[in-house]
Amino acid sequence: MQTATINEYGDSLANASILVVDDEPGMRNFLSKILSPRCKRVEQAASAAEATSKLDGAYFDLVILDNIMPRKTGLDWLHEQRFVGLFSETILMTAYADLETAIKAVQTGVADFVLKPFRANQILNAAARALDRQNLRRENYLLKHELEGEGGLGRGRLLGSSVAICEVRDLLERIAPHPTPVLFTGATGTGKEVAARTLHSMSDRAGKPFVAVNCATISPDRIAHELFGLIDNSDNRRDGLFLHAEGGTLFLDEIVQMPEQVQAALLRVLEDHRVRPVGAERDIPLNLRFLFATNANLEKVVAQGEFRADLFHRINVLTVDMPPLRTRSEDIVELASLFIQQFSRTLGLPALELNEEVLMKFTRYEWPGNVRELKNLIERSVILGEFPDKFSGDGQITGSRAVESLDLVMQRHIMHILDQCNGNRAEAARRLGVSRKTVDRKCATWNV
Repeated sequence: MQTATINEYGDSLANASILVVDDEPGMRNFLSKILSPRCKRVEQAASAAEATSKLDGAYFDLVILDNIMPRKTGLDWLHEQRFVGLFSETILMTAYADLETAIKAVQTGVADFVLKPFRANQILNAAARALDRQNLRRENYLLKHELEGEGGLGRGRLLGSSVAICEVRDLLERIAPHPTPVLFTGATGTGKEVAARTLHSMSDRAGKPFVAVNCATISPDRIAHELFGLIDNSDNRRDGLFLHAEGGTLFLDEIVQMPEQVQAALLRVLEDHRVRPVGAERDIPLNLRFLFATNANLEKVVAQGEFRADLFHRINVLTVDMPPLRTRSEDIVELASLFIQQFSRTLGLPALELNEEVLMKFTRYEWPGNVRELKNLIERSVILGEFPDKFSGDGQITGSRAVESLDLVMQRHIMHILDQCNGNRAEAARRLGVSRKTVDRKCATWNV
């Protein structure tokens, strides 16, 4: 019964931190009493000065503010704080609903205002609405950010059962519970973002945002605004990606492309766990896990003076090196099958057959573009209805490797997955990216 009461106003309120600002002890205590059982954290401030001090020390999702206070109105204080660096949602409490106050509240970015006296459910509904809108704006912003990114490759799970990829997966499991920054290295297309997303999903931050930023795709004059946020003289505020990722994981890809002045600011964020938006006067506390990636030799780049040595040592605590696809050829069957199914379904086109000759040629190829190259080739092939000439064939295997048919390679691979799944064919089919009937048919062919 108590759980129902707590969750009645939604997850946004349940996960929120709220600051109550009012000079009347009775009102502060009343609000704390009704909010505390329903949200993560509630703190009180008896004056504008105390509220400023609280905001300097911690981040709050919502500020519930009385307008009439000694020496300074709540709206005047809020107007000042917007310029200093206040990105929280605000609800104004007032006993006087005049037009001038309403207009000024809108201009100052107040999410809602509640007339005194009010009932408990009125303030709770107002708080839940404000926080829901805040979360919706964040989700829309992050969705837009993802859609404008490279897309596709970085949204899957870490696939494969080769020794190399199993070692990566085991390492991710060991480091997932810890907040330490992680640096992913490896050639382009090896799946560094996939591994970063996998690490996030294994951690206790899995329910929070995962925000991926490719530093090479943002112009140097905009990257500080995009990451840290912005406050300008027109009282315009832009929440940076650091704040949008609050509580979750921020993945900075192509970190070597970050401008030097932004590197210095990032180092300060990593050391202090606080961010100062461009143009702001206040540092905002952060609760983030940072993941980084590069396809460059960072030690060499540092030696050339093109990347800060102190930042390199700060992010190079835990390193995950992603293996190239040519060293994990046994994973190609699983990856190619999955990509064919994905593109066949999303494009509404027939799936291509992976006969033995195609797969044999896949395993012989060096794949300089790694998993990304394989995925792009599969997409193009599904659209055209055939594989490129260098991979296609009549299904007959010739040459020096004809002694070991690819069917035997496939059999060993499927049997290895079945062993990992303790003989559970449904789970093995899920990992392989094929149907249960395919696994059953293969096992029947092999008399397993």
